[in-house]
Amino acid sequence: MSIFKRIRDITLATINDLIDRSEDPVKMLNQYIRDMEDEIAEAEVAVAKQIAVEKKLLHQYEEAAEMVQKREEQAMKALAAGNEDLARRALQDKKVHASKAEEFKVHYENAKSNAEQLRARLKEMKEELEKMKNRRETLVARAETAKAQKKVNEAMSGIGKNSASKGFERMQEKVLQLEAEAKASMELSLDDRSLDDELSALDQSDIDLELAQLKAKLAEAGSNTSGSAEANVADNNEAENGSESAQEK
Repeated sequence: MSIFKRIRDITLATINDLIDRSEDPVKMLNQYIRDMEDEIAEAEVAVAKQIAVEKKLLHQYEEAAEMVQKREEQAMKALAAGNEDLARRALQDKKVHASKAEEFKVHYENAKSNAEQLRARLKEMKEELEKMKNRRETLVARAETAKAQKKVNEAMSGIGKNSASKGFERMQEKVLQLEAEAKASMELSLDDRSLDDELSALDQSDIDLELAQLKAKLAEAGSNTSGSAEANVADNNEAENGSESAQEK
């Protein structure tokens, strides 16, 4: 096998593979419908032209046949008038028109047969087009269903493997990391506050002791003041009693 044939085979295989992959069923079905519609349009033009030819040949045949009849009648009149030479010329022209009429008749019958065949073919093409359109709707629906099912299957089979799933796993790990960091920060904060609380407690103990001492001094001072006041009240009462006794005497 020559190198050029191998290159040719590889090139054709590659092209065919690319074509097969690029063939979308829906797009291809629509293209086939458009192709069929174009063929029908061309067939309609051909049928119209053939019908025109058929009508033209029919008209020519009818004219020739009328001339045949007319020349025969004219020949009879010429004979009746005693003009044999004129009758002979009329019959000669009748023969020419009869030959033309026969020829036009053959062409007309052929044209009519061709037109009928074209009409039948056009009718079949239109019926086939309607069938293709109905089949297209069914095939398009099946193709769309198959595509959707394929996507779902691919999505289901890709769970845990695709980038979206892996991304979710990474975000979950990140959230766990953030939670761990927040917990560690809270524990450090609690440790710092415990140390401050202990130091504050020591200061508070000194303050409480000093406050208790002040309270004791205040209570002692209050007790002395109360005793002096009671003694003064007693002396005043005795003086008042002595004054009242002296007045009575």
